[in-house]
Amino acid sequence: MTLNAWLEAFAGALSRRKPDAAAALFAEGGLWRDMVAFTWDIRTLEGRAAIRALVEETPETADAQWAAESPEAGAAEEGFIAFETPVGRGRGYVRLKDGLCQTLLTVLDDLKGHEAARGRARPKGAAVDPQRPLANWKDQLEAEAASLGVEVQPYVLIVGGGQGGLGLAARLRQLGVPNLVIDRQARPGDQWRSRYHALSLHDPVWYDHMPYLPFPDSWPAFTPKDKMGDWLEAYARIMEINFWGSTDCVRAAYNEAEQAWRVEVRREGDTLILRPKHLVLATGNAGKPNTPAFPGMETFAGVQTHSSGHVSGAPYRGKRVAVIGSNNSAHDICADLVEHGAEVTMVQRDPTHVSRQETIIPQLLAPLYSEEAVAAGITTERADLLVASMPLRTLPDVYRLAYEEIARLDADFYARLEAVGFMHSFGEDGTGMPLLYLRRASGYYIDVGASEMIASGVIKLRSRVGIERIEPDGLILTDGSKLECDVIIYATGFGTMDQWAAELISPEVAQRIGKVWGYGSGTAGDPGPWEGELRNMWKPTAQPGLWFHGGNLAQSRFYSQVLALQLKARHAGLNINVYQPPAADAVPA
Repeated sequence: MTLNAWLEAFAGALSRRKPDAAAALFAEGGLWRDMVAFTWDIRTLEGRAAIRALVEETPETADAQWAAESPEAGAAEEGFIAFETPVGRGRGYVRLKDGLCQTLLTVLDDLKGHEAARGRARPKGAAVDPQRPLANWKDQLEAEAASLGVEVQPYVLIVGGGQGGLGLAARLRQLGVPNLVIDRQARPGDQWRSRYHALSLHDPVWYDHMPYLPFPDSWPAFTPKDKMGDWLEAYARIMEINFWGSTDCVRAAYNEAEQAWRVEVRREGDTLILRPKHLVLATGNAGKPNTPAFPGMETFAGVQTHSSGHVSGAPYRGKRVAVIGSNNSAHDICADLVEHGAEVTMVQRDPTHVSRQETIIPQLLAPLYSEEAVAAGITTERADLLVASMPLRTLPDVYRLAYEEIARLDADFYARLEAVGFMHSFGEDGTGMPLLYLRRASGYYIDVGASEMIASGVIKLRSRVGIERIEPDGLILTDGSKLECDVIIYATGFGTMDQWAAELISPEVAQRIGKVWGYGSGTAGDPGPWEGELRNMWKPTAQPGLWFHGGNLAQSRFYSQVLALQLKARHAGLNINVYQPPAADAVPA
């Protein structure tokens, strides 16, 4: 069966309200991943029973119209599709095998009557305020900025002005949703400028574009952190984002009767109260720094700091530095310290997966995000859809095969690391870095040079040991040995984003929401029922009006559109029924 024939059969079953017939067009383990188009949620329906329930309980599916993106796609067994519902238009991707759907992706692209102000709907640029016919564009922007938070309340308050918060704000502005970004840093991009001196992005430029405004063709393949900071500052200006720097979110409380937040912020010494309808925590995909508590820490005579506070190795020239941890930050900081003349020892307590940048980019990213992909007609938007078209349930098989090949290609590299005692792992099921990132956002390093320093002994290594206690002049390890040092850097990671909800709102709200990020249902202490998506990210949470947004640059770019449309629908007063599937048994993640 071709894609055209399948779409015709699927549309017919939906229009006749035949949920059994619609579900029968999927394989036994078929997956329908929907992003807002039919569920008003981000959800993967797994198996015919779940798909049948969605069709049966969502009458809007009956009025959907479906088409292959092109004649070539329609004649094949898989390809891009376009669809339209009474509410909006969307895009997606279908994979067939033996005439049955293996995976279906549906992503809402715009809302009818509420399209983004771009393309044919772009603004004129002339004065539009009849009360101020001589006002120019700048006047209008300044008046808007001056009124926001005073005469006019933001409909959406975004806490966090990194790439996630700025990208979402840009999306909301194009959709006409009043919003405000607040950040404790003074300027957009300061989060990147304040990080350690040698940092560059580990992902390539084709993967990292911001919404609406891709990097120039002359941009470095791996963006230096200060260049990234400058780009974000320019982005905020070009996209006309309302940004309050040097502003702390002190506390927030939700008023059920008003269905709005009361948010106390401190801006340049003044305390202000904002009353947005929606609060978005866009603080990355992590919570507070994890600083361990070892016996004797208070007795250490030297410097102790968490990796989040490390700026440069320059102050530690000639010093003996112990770096506790072995993931991305630990490796990068060790390399930075070596470059600045420190004597560095990495203390590795648990196995870490290492992927060489030179290997994983051609193996994992280049087919979709590269100059060759662009030349083949794979735009960033198409690449993002292809990535989204792979439900999380399908990823282990894909990445296990990929990492078997990577292990073969880099066998000598891994052997040299293990020869010096480095504890290496390809993850719990051999799927490497991508699933370690999605499952727990830790446990890996993308090698840009530090691994060779470890293999050659330039970075000293103590592995398979823990820390018994800390003394004034060093660490006593669990094997009884002593590691003398002048500086201890704890590259021990971060908590999860729900920590910010506990601090800013209340522990009770954080408990009700549950964990943010990783697989599962999002229910506190409960890994199921399996939803097939990351917990609580970019989707409705158990707390009305509270949303989480973050991830790497590619995730922030793609999901900012998904989240912005959910917020726009509420701003426009559309009838929203977030799909609640029938109760099901938990499925281990």
